[in-house]
Amino acid sequence: MAAAQTSYPMVMSLKPVAVQAGTTAECEVQSRYSMLGTHQVFFSGEGLSAEVVPPDVPPPKPGEKPKDVTKLKLKISATSDALPGVREFRLATPQGASTVGQIVVVRDPVIVEQPGHDTRDTAQELTLPATVCGTIEKAEDFDFFKFRAEAGQAFTFHVRGQRLEDKIHDLQTHLDPILFLRDAAGGVLAMSDNAFFGDPFLAHTFAASGEYLLEIRDVRYQGNPYWEYCIEIANRPLVTQVFPMAIQPGRDTSLELTGWLLPDTADGTAPRTSLTLPETWPRGVHYLPLTVGDQQTLPVPVYVTDEPYVMEGAGQNDTPASAAGVAVPVVISGRLEQPADVDVYSFAARKGDKLSFEVLARRYQSNLDSYLRILNEQGQVLREDDDLRQGRMLHADTWLEGWEAPADGTYFVEIRDAHWRGGAGFGYVLRITPATPAFELQLDTDKTQLTPGTHAVLFARALRKHGFTGEVQLHVDGLPPGVTATCGRILNTRYPDGAIVLSAAPDAPLGAANIRVWGTATHPRGEGQPPLELRAEAVPYQETYNPGGGRVHWPVESHMVCVGQPSDILGVEVGETDLRLKPGESTRIAVKVRRSAEYKGNITLDLTFNHLEQIYASSLPDGVKIDGAKSQTLLAGGASEGYITITVDKNAAPVERQLFCVMANISINFVMKATYSSPPMFLTIEKAE
Repeated sequence: MAAAQTSYPMVMSLKPVAVQAGTTAECEVQSRYSMLGTHQVFFSGEGLSAEVVPPDVPPPKPGEKPKDVTKLKLKISATSDALPGVREFRLATPQGASTVGQIVVVRDPVIVEQPGHDTRDTAQELTLPATVCGTIEKAEDFDFFKFRAEAGQAFTFHVRGQRLEDKIHDLQTHLDPILFLRDAAGGVLAMSDNAFFGDPFLAHTFAASGEYLLEIRDVRYQGNPYWEYCIEIANRPLVTQVFPMAIQPGRDTSLELTGWLLPDTADGTAPRTSLTLPETWPRGVHYLPLTVGDQQTLPVPVYVTDEPYVMEGAGQNDTPASAAGVAVPVVISGRLEQPADVDVYSFAARKGDKLSFEVLARRYQSNLDSYLRILNEQGQVLREDDDLRQGRMLHADTWLEGWEAPADGTYFVEIRDAHWRGGAGFGYVLRITPATPAFELQLDTDKTQLTPGTHAVLFARALRKHGFTGEVQLHVDGLPPGVTATCGRILNTRYPDGAIVLSAAPDAPLGAANIRVWGTATHPRGEGQPPLELRAEAVPYQETYNPGGGRVHWPVESHMVCVGQPSDILGVEVGETDLRLKPGESTRIAVKVRRSAEYKGNITLDLTFNHLEQIYASSLPDGVKIDGAKSQTLLAGGASEGYITITVDKNAAPVERQLFCVMANISINFVMKATYSSPPMFLTIEKAE
């Protein structure tokens, strides 16, 4: 299939990949496809902004396309109170919204790797503390740095590399860094490979004053021009976890700290700090800086809850006989304090009670890879579970959902590490709650591209839980100027997807905005009770390039709608937009695509979002199919007119005005395509006579 002439930019890297809080730095974005005309830069969180440095591009000659800009300089400013950590960024361009890039906000001066420091003898000199940014850019690339440390000084060396690449759309192979600390003669003092997932970490106290070397490379001796890394070298406390991990707002909570370079205490126990959050603080997981002595730590995850709460006691609770009793619902904050530790909690349940058991640990910096078992009073295992699948992602945390008590009685939930490990860094939060009807919502993509006068579709998928079978109504807000939305609903069908069709006015200005999508629903309760009101926020997923050709997704923080300049397709037109069919009937949808004068490549028409013969999203009711033999969906050789014939199964259930659209797709590469939409369309299936 002919490639699209116009593609949104795909961010590949940022050099340097870090910016110091309270400073402005010039960074270079590298991309596939052009960033020419970038007019806005978006960052997640607060405290970051950017100014685009106009690229030095000669004006095009008459009849020529502008030169692609695949390297773009940004002046990125971070306020002095910008929270340290990883942020997402994205560019708004006339070609559309870019894919997601990542940047690290740090506290110490940023030192950028200079060329020619691939050996110990040519090591680049550092003054600590500092943040080192560099690139493992070629095969067998070694980066060496030298610094002076005094006897008794201690530093942490925190590498971010592989973790900065999970969201990079078109980066098909990832960095696997390894870090060495050497003395001046080259002897290894310490080494780290996988500490924080695939990234290294070292903490070291220097026994003697002198010069030392830091070496970083890929463990496989591979390289890539886009493999950026950031090494934060600091001599202050680094806290990775607190105990308890759960806190209640409005209460002063004493937190035990786990990490490195923590202050000593008079009694030899772990150091502590206190935290009080206002009553109005939002519930859920938050990354918050803590105060240790006169210093502030990097943000640490805490679970803020107003649910009934207990903390694991000091005594033994590793068998059903010594189990700590809890009343459901409850949030338990606990820790597996040594290898082979097991924590057991008892609870009462009546026959037919349905409960869910969710662990929050590995997702939030705990070392725990949880494993849960439910036992009865006779010690029989009634159910056990390991990893959690949340949408398209698999997590090491456990979420044992919808367990049903077989009889009145006392039951036990047992939590341990799947590999029988334990220690100070193995904290957890265990939520035990009634398994009430609910749903989760996911967006198949993280960006929707529009041009003036056109339409585009985004799909949301519902994951129904605990007996919820109802319809989900979709909602959206935060759209850019000149853009309106027609929000559909998600039926309880084979493909639990719903559509939102966005429409840009003919005079819509260039612009972009991060939107919010959510769903609402109701679920019937007992006689005389009002229905249960349900609500869920949608989680955007960015598609990443899979070398095998399949679609792979990664959750991101935002979905951007971008209005760009006119592109390869100027409009998708259909005749009838409100279709009414009876079971057993069929109809032909005539489609006309308005091409730009320059684009002569292939276009494919479809009603479902699919790839390699797999449907990833469809808002069509059950029983509605495309009759391929009676459809013309490939528009080749500059053709602009086609048609799609749909048939309704004779047993199809009635449906009133279900939103759908005709999509016109242009291939960008083997995996990605640019999708344009018709105006909103509705399909009604009438009741069979």
